[in-house]
Amino acid sequence: MIQEKLGEFLPKEGINSQAVLAVACGSAAAVLVWKWVSRRGIQKKMEAARQWQERSLEQMEKVVWKFKQKNPGVQSDFILSLSLVELAEKLREESLSPENVLYTYIKKALEVTRKVNCVTEFIHECEDQLQKLKKQKEKGLLYGIPVSIKDHIGCKGYISTGGLVQFLNTVEEDDSVVVKVLKKQGAIPFVKTNIPQSMINYDCSNLIFGQTTNPLNQNKSPGGSSGGEGALIAGGGSLLGFGTDVAGSIRLPSSFCGLCGLKPTGQRLSTVGLASPIAGMKSVTATIGPMARDVDSLVLCMKALLCDELFHLDPSVPPIPFREEIYTSSSPLRIGYYEDDGYFEPSPSMRRAVRETKNLLQAAGHTLIPFTPPRLNYVIDELFTRGLFSDGAANLLEKFKGDIVDPNLKSQINCYSLPNVVKRILAIILKPVYPRIARDLNALCGVGSAKNLWKHHAAVAAYYKEFVGEWRKRELDVILCPALGPAFNEGYPGKLFAATSYTNLYNVLNLPAGIVPVTTVTQADERELEHYKGHYRDPWDKRLKEAVSDAVGLPVAIQCVALSWQEELCLRFMKEVETLVRGTKTKE
Repeated sequence: MIQEKLGEFLPKEGINSQAVLAVACGSAAAVLVWKWVSRRGIQKKMEAARQWQERSLEQMEKVVWKFKQKNPGVQSDFILSLSLVELAEKLREESLSPENVLYTYIKKALEVTRKVNCVTEFIHECEDQLQKLKKQKEKGLLYGIPVSIKDHIGCKGYISTGGLVQFLNTVEEDDSVVVKVLKKQGAIPFVKTNIPQSMINYDCSNLIFGQTTNPLNQNKSPGGSSGGEGALIAGGGSLLGFGTDVAGSIRLPSSFCGLCGLKPTGQRLSTVGLASPIAGMKSVTATIGPMARDVDSLVLCMKALLCDELFHLDPSVPPIPFREEIYTSSSPLRIGYYEDDGYFEPSPSMRRAVRETKNLLQAAGHTLIPFTPPRLNYVIDELFTRGLFSDGAANLLEKFKGDIVDPNLKSQINCYSLPNVVKRILAIILKPVYPRIARDLNALCGVGSAKNLWKHHAAVAAYYKEFVGEWRKRELDVILCPALGPAFNEGYPGKLFAATSYTNLYNVLNLPAGIVPVTTVTQADERELEHYKGHYRDPWDKRLKEAVSDAVGLPVAIQCVALSWQEELCLRFMKEVETLVRGTKTKE
């Protein structure tokens, strides 16, 4: 009877419904009924979104079938075999048509997502854009290149969900600046890709679109939060994709999926038009950047984006075009390196990847200098964690109101939801046994006041000065260091957010950092992993060992870092590493 009457008397949305029920049947019963109604409403919204996703994929199937009927002789395998640079050249010289390329990649993206569930939406306007593109006399650097974009990067007429029900009702009224510049350069955004719920996680699962798996091993996570991008590109369904990074969200999926990815300095590329569950957080710098199969693709992308159109559309972006002379320089580099950040002991394959890359670079004539990031524990706990959650995670938790928490995120959200007094008491209790976990709990309490936030920002600036001082003292050009990996077993990223220390550092410092795959996990790595204890021998160390197990054959990457605004030098270093690694594989 109550269920029947709900539809007649209660408003569909709004807080007054609970008050009406409280009068009718008592507050306790009202809360239970309200929760039931709310949950049903959420589930209906999610089901509608899933149906929209399926219709979107069906539309992809239709346009591919229609094109295939009219063009039966398209050399799809040849098109898919080309690198981004090769494909761009053939499109500009018109030895390949943009139609053949676009529909080939739509078909391949559909195949990949049917396997690993990485595409959330087909951007059907790509067909109209293709027709307009053919009429343009001027060909941009990315003319005819199909491009995939992460869910929350704004695209006119589409929803940037962030994996959250709260965002499902908002349709973007305009393209984000990056999408506008891509189109200006002739690129064709054709799909949006999956993310973890709220994006403050490096798995790739939400209750709207489901779990994305790693195409290299479907028992593994593709990483996140740009995990849909990582999975699609690694599966061959895209040549160039765009992710975002506030804790490693470009670099982690690139590492897990065997790709190259670049996290630029904040504001080297525009972030206007991106949805965020923590909008307004400035203590840790969020950026947008490209992901691809090789460094050359990243370079071409950055050359295309760093143009007058970008600087005009977003005046906050420094008008610094791509500096070719820095990228093409062949002078020997002074490279700082470290194998272990002291916060999380690297997996055996992570350590070996740095060591082997260091040896290759030395043999090639570069100078390698040991470097230890100063006060890493302080950076991760106080500057990163307390900065990212400077409001005690209040803004993030607010986005979960009227939502159901994804199982892969529950341990994180449960921890963030604890009252600060409980976090502090737990920290005191745990400190003698698990000091690292205790420090993390304290940091999750946030800064407490605007005055303390100002102090926090001053502390970040002071650390930047200290870090760069150490860099200058050793006269370094770049830094070589580990990238978290190999790909985690499903379900572990949400239980090990703190394991992102290797990427977090460079979000705090706002330095450009890139990922290059250099090796794969060996049986010897697996045997060595059996003896892994970690620095703290706490539950997190035990979980990391479990997370990276059973990974023989999966890619392992290293991280390349340069100083602020030196993306060209970072890419030059990445290219050097890639070339040397490929050289050794050719000899083998």
